[in-house]
Amino acid sequence: FGLCALLAVTLTLSPASAAGQSGNGVTREDVYPPLWDLALENLLDFPVKDNKIVINAWNYEDRLGVYKSLLKASAKYFGAFGPQNSGNILWGLPLQHGWQFHTGRLADPSGVTSCGYENGELLCQSVRSWWSCMNYYLSIIPFLGAVEAGLFGQLPYEIEILSPEEQKDDFCYSVKDCWSRMPKLMDDWKAFFEVNNFLKNIFRTVSSTSSSSFKLDDALGLMWKAHTSSIAYALPKFQDRLKYVSGPEANFGEDWADGVDFIAATHFLTDLQTTNRFQAFLPQRVLVKGDVIPFISDFSSQQNKVLLALRALHKANKLTGGLLLKLWQKAMSTEAGREKGRKLMERLTLG
Repeated sequence: FGLCALLAVTLTLSPASAAGQSGNGVTREDVYPPLWDLALENLLDFPVKDNKIVINAWNYEDRLGVYKSLLKASAKYFGAFGPQNSGNILWGLPLQHGWQFHTGRLADPSGVTSCGYENGELLCQSVRSWWSCMNYYLSIIPFLGAVEAGLFGQLPYEIEILSPEEQKDDFCYSVKDCWSRMPKLMDDWKAFFEVNNFLKNIFRTVSSTSSSSFKLDDALGLMWKAHTSSIAYALPKFQDRLKYVSGPEANFGEDWADGVDFIAATHFLTDLQTTNRFQAFLPQRVLVKGDVIPFISDFSSQQNKVLLALRALHKANKLTGGLLLKLWQKAMSTEAGREKGRKLMERLTLG
């Protein structure tokens, strides 16, 4: 049952399946996260106060600017994998965050404030939002890891991340602060962004497709290791935030977090095109009381299937005490295994 659920997830989310669903009339607004053109892409364009670059991590546009700066600074290493930086594997992070914003998952779910709502502070990201808090560890922590790794070169100022109005102890606010609180997590992200130790070696000019594929797989492995480390660190910390949302939405959040581990094991490609195809099957609004999967009427059949498959996968993995994930990770432990797994799933989808 668990293996069938896993196959269902991967098949439903595979590029081959998504290709059949996506149309040709894709606009810029469809391709990039909401408000992408408005976000800053140079760190020195952020406000500077007391010799520190100040970033408001609780503002959607500022957090988007963090992602944009990461993409720009790393663009030169991904030139061989797609035009105009489209092959950059960091696209998965801002696109996921854009989906969270678009679907209202960053707004205050408690309803106590107007944070994140159109009739209030639309760009505000609520510290009561489970998605917003989880994403902090997939945006600010990677960013500070990149700063420490030297991705941005020698900056003339330190970085200061503004704290939220409540629950301040759940976050860190500078490179030094984050290193003192979560050294292992910071080290994982630094390892991915390390310019001298990793990127220059992995992304040197390649002459053959097979060599290029192998090097990209190495990069994806380090990226997914850091990605899953962030989720594992943040998940127990923000369990209490799920009390503000409906039962179906809380279940989906936990299912999503568990599903990422399975997807990560395949070194799933997170470039611009593939991530957009993947996200077409995610729910386009917050789940509410009364939503019963796979019978949510305003969701597509594919979106319902994804929710059902993720739920089944989470239950199966929990029932086996995590054994299902370990078996899957073992099967995906080599480049050849991951390639065979992806090809098998594509053939099954096409069939």
